[in-house]
Amino acid sequence: MNRRTFLTGTATSVAIGRRRLLRAAASAPVITAAGLTTPSTAEAAPLPLTPPDSVDYEDVGDSIIQASAPTIANVRLKLGPDGVYTFEMPRLEQGTGIATALAMMIAEEAGVTLDKVKVHSADAQPNLEAGQITGGSCTLRAFDPYIKEMVLRARAAAGLPPQAGAPADPAQYQVIGKRYRKLDARDIVTGKKRFTMDQDVPGAVPTMCRMPSQIRGTVVSVNNLDAVRKMPGVLDVVVVPAGGFVVKIPPAVAVMAETFGQAYDACRALDITWGDGNMRGQSDATIQAQLKAAIAPLVDSPPGTMTVEGEFEWPAATACPLEVECAIADVRPGSAEIWAGLQSPIITLQSTAAELSLPESSVTVHCIPSGGSFGRRLFWDPVQVAAQVSRLTGRICKLMYHRSDDIRHTRLRPPQYHKIRAALNPPTPLTPGNVLSYQQHIGIVRLDARHGFGNKGSAVPAGTPPDAIQTPVNQEYEEAFFDTMVSSPYNFGANDKAIYPVALEINTVSYRSVHIMPARTCEEIIVDEIAAALHRDPVDFRLEFLRLPRAKAVLQRVAGAAQWGKAMAPGFAQGVGVHMESRSFSAAIVELDARDPLNCKVTRVTLAIDVGKPVNPSGIEQQCHGGIAEAISLVLKTGLTIRDGGVLEGSYNQYTFARMADFPKAVEIIIMPNVGDPIAGMGEVAMSAPAGAIANAYARATSIKPRKFPLNARPAFTPTPPGQLPVPPTV
Repeated sequence: MNRRTFLTGTATSVAIGRRRLLRAAASAPVITAAGLTTPSTAEAAPLPLTPPDSVDYEDVGDSIIQASAPTIANVRLKLGPDGVYTFEMPRLEQGTGIATALAMMIAEEAGVTLDKVKVHSADAQPNLEAGQITGGSCTLRAFDPYIKEMVLRARAAAGLPPQAGAPADPAQYQVIGKRYRKLDARDIVTGKKRFTMDQDVPGAVPTMCRMPSQIRGTVVSVNNLDAVRKMPGVLDVVVVPAGGFVVKIPPAVAVMAETFGQAYDACRALDITWGDGNMRGQSDATIQAQLKAAIAPLVDSPPGTMTVEGEFEWPAATACPLEVECAIADVRPGSAEIWAGLQSPIITLQSTAAELSLPESSVTVHCIPSGGSFGRRLFWDPVQVAAQVSRLTGRICKLMYHRSDDIRHTRLRPPQYHKIRAALNPPTPLTPGNVLSYQQHIGIVRLDARHGFGNKGSAVPAGTPPDAIQTPVNQEYEEAFFDTMVSSPYNFGANDKAIYPVALEINTVSYRSVHIMPARTCEEIIVDEIAAALHRDPVDFRLEFLRLPRAKAVLQRVAGAAQWGKAMAPGFAQGVGVHMESRSFSAAIVELDARDPLNCKVTRVTLAIDVGKPVNPSGIEQQCHGGIAEAISLVLKTGLTIRDGGVLEGSYNQYTFARMADFPKAVEIIIMPNVGDPIAGMGEVAMSAPAGAIANAYARATSIKPRKFPLNARPAFTPTPPGQLPVPPTV
């Protein structure tokens, strides 16, 4: 595929072939590299990024904002006689602090203190159409233009006149820009916060399940059904039926019991014959080989130029939040009621109604705040299982996945293979060298984007035909996500970035910056290597070639704060990364202890971030800390192992996500001041700059080019046999 760029203000869609662009770059004046001498002190004249970056004009956040705008009037904000505004928030609070930030924005506009705003999670509200999906780091961006209108409507409905509204001058803000802890922080730390498994639904029966030995395997037979049904506390055992409206119902055998412990014991006792899935025989090596083979060849660098290139492997990964997949379903002959943490509650309602042959008006979906989601709850897999179990048993199903199946069978970031090539004019005594072209082609297991904008109108086309692993519309969605998310911060001349999806039946999802973080980390690694080839300091080189002033500003700020270039002991190094995403800009400088190259540790992080209008500095800092932790995990420590069509990891001590001991004690977050730029995204944007900085620090400390992730050695482990659950630990 060729990347397409849409220019605002014109009616023309400009599609420019990558080979034509690179041939044009090749015809530029070239200085041959016949024995490089001392680098020039002259400044380069970076070649403008060609074609212009589509993300400059339209990003995924813009598309979500535009899709939700027509129904924004249906969002509920009420002003009570006690002067309290109550907001029914049509987004999932998953720990990112959006409930607090939106409450602050409402309080500022209404001219009240924050205690006068209450935020509830809205039930699935089909009249919002595409206006109830949580994703793209754009929740605050989506509501910012409409807060004034919402407050005015609430005051009018309460019989009150309009008020002054939020000040135009940020210096006069009374709430926005001040530090507030999350509205639910105390409830979380004291145990009062009620997540899905805490919902007091009378008659709800504990339920657990066993899932296949392979990804999307099948249940051939349960060989000891009668014996398991007679075990203590067991109420029923059901094979979850196949089917599905937009996406397939996950295959599983479920056990209902009086307690979760009894359900777990019974699940372990099941003797199940599993059938193969479409991933039979596939492993990390075979998957990566297919991804590499799918990539279109890169264009050769023109004669007389220098080439910097690299090939990179990223394994599958899962966010693995503390809250496993779970859902409660009460299915009756004429109705259904659901409780779950959901990023797409409307299509969840619509899909559940279709799978149960119920009218949509008879299905209620309660969207429960989630203990982490990171994209995987864009799909409603546990709801599908719980609804079918409730339908078949006639009982209310309170389903909780075991951690083992939560890692092995929930939604993953797809494995990826990246090929990059940059063509350079070499430096001479009179010229500093330049970048003529940059190519990055990515082979990726197809991203499941069949949730669309979270409603039936966009999800059904992406799921048609229903048995296709990669439908045409789903691939269009993935390519659109890539084109509107993966930005190019540098003026590197002719630019060609493209993805080549491979249709393998892996349960994928837009795990937090799904295309962005791997693509940008690889690019930041190559940027360091380009700078070295041109005999340039990595920070100075970036400052010269970055396209936008805000990107340069965060890099200048962080370089000074981190004392870039200071002396480091042998085995230690600094690394730098710059990133732009969701209208935000970030830069990070990391210090790494790489004395043991197979067990590196980040010792210090300095990160500067520009989110336009900072709403809650405390929340921004927390999100930056989360992004750093995830960068440490994915670059140094974490990945899934696929063997014979299944994931081997099944616990936290096998899936080695970053622990507290891996997090640096020295972290400085610099929030750039509000100078009038529009509000920008935050949820995903703090991962890529530190990820690139970690990889570059590793290269500088070890002289090893980072190419295969994670970089640290992963400890060996003995996996629980696929399709089984582990023996519970003895106390």
